[in-house]
Amino acid sequence: MSRSDRSPLLLAGLLATAGIAHLAKPQSFDATIPSALPGSPRTWTYASGVAELALAAAVALPRTRKPAALATAAFFVGVFPANVKMAWDARHGSTRVRAITVGRLPLQIPLVMWARGVAAGAEAAQTVKGQA
Repeated sequence: MSRSDRSPLLLAGLLATAGIAHLAKPQSFDATIPSALPGSPRTWTYASGVAELALAAAVALPRTRKPAALATAAFFVGVFPANVKMAWDARHGSTRVRAITVGRLPLQIPLVMWARGVAAGAEAAQTVKGQA
């Protein structure tokens, strides 16, 4: 299996793992939900977990991969405020916790680019398949 074949499956695995974590241990994520959002943090935590599982399934399937990968990129942008909140809330924590939470922020960029790359790869695969 080539790297380009593995990339969508690895992205799906990351999304599925995150989705399961949100559903299995929601209390770990509730505090990251920005208070400006309506409703309870737990609702947003569960919704995020369900969205991640749905995106994982759709990214794993070649037929839905391109739109799902683009939606994943948008999702990664959409959850960025929660990561900012987590870093802000940790500002008085230990050096290790501050480093981890602040260090996560720039990692959103490669995640967004990865999802976009999966979408581009899916489009290229469809083009090749259509020419065959």
